[in-house]
Amino acid sequence: MSESQKSGKRKVVVVGAGAVGSTFCYALAQSGLANEIVLLDKNDDLARGQVLDLAHGQPFFPSVSIRVGDASDHADADMVVVTAGAAQRPGQTRIELLQKNAAIVRSIVGEVVEQGSKAVLLIVTNPVDVLTHVALRQSGWEKGRLIGSGTVLDSARLRHLLSRHCLVDVHNVHAYVLGEHGDSEFAAWSMTHIAGMSMEDYCPMCGRCAQWREERRRIEQEVRDSAYHIIDYKGATWFAVGMAMTRIVGAVLRNQRSVLTVSTLLDGEYGLGDVCLGVPSIVAQNGVERIIEAPLDPEERKSLSASAEILKEALRQLDNESRDSN
Repeated sequence: MSESQKSGKRKVVVVGAGAVGSTFCYALAQSGLANEIVLLDKNDDLARGQVLDLAHGQPFFPSVSIRVGDASDHADADMVVVTAGAAQRPGQTRIELLQKNAAIVRSIVGEVVEQGSKAVLLIVTNPVDVLTHVALRQSGWEKGRLIGSGTVLDSARLRHLLSRHCLVDVHNVHAYVLGEHGDSEFAAWSMTHIAGMSMEDYCPMCGRCAQWREERRRIEQEVRDSAYHIIDYKGATWFAVGMAMTRIVGAVLRNQRSVLTVSTLLDGEYGLGDVCLGVPSIVAQNGVERIIEAPLDPEERKSLSASAEILKEALRQLDNESRDSN
């Protein structure tokens, strides 16, 4: 528990004042979850501009201090949220982008550790699963205290699409996307239910689609392609991820013990180890309290293993490139 929590103060430090970081600050300010929001960015003018813009809205949301900070603010933070990172440039390979963002994340985590922070650290910078692993190595912390945003947003996208398809309130649709936050993610249909009924049982009763298995393949692919569509339309995603981040932070600040598919290090769960990816986990005051090892069907276990291998290969490539450059 941080000094801030002991005093009843809920302090969140956000590193990265771009579209995702600033939108998260906006959502967090309106939520009433934090008493203090501190924004950091290498571009000091950008951070100051975002804070000033947010501060002008203070009459319209719960009381909260919003200010620009520096590395010393990590010392008494309850949560540090990392959104800083480079966007992929034309001609730049995935591994080149990964190298650049890994260096950024290592530097930020080094500053957090240097301040003796007791915070829970949330990585949002992409590719989030590999960078969560990089950050965990850099920190030397116990695994549950450093988490990635994982497939929390992807799971929300799945619930939205199922809600729209089944004509049921999204809050009554329970569904999870597991694995990489990326192309190898998959919908865990064995864990999906409405009104306590599995989709296999609910769909025949509902009668809205004659070919449910074909329909679920379409929905699953739409979840995977969602970010690409948004990027094609407007260049980047930021609204829904900002709200997903607020949900994760709320689970920590309020010690809610929420089940969320954050990216966390597996150590034997699902027969996997030494990889960070999105799996259902109980998120509470100290981060991931416990990984829930759900009884996936054989195909889903195979999909999770395949996703894990893709992430391990990306980490191996990053390690090899780092060794070659030294």
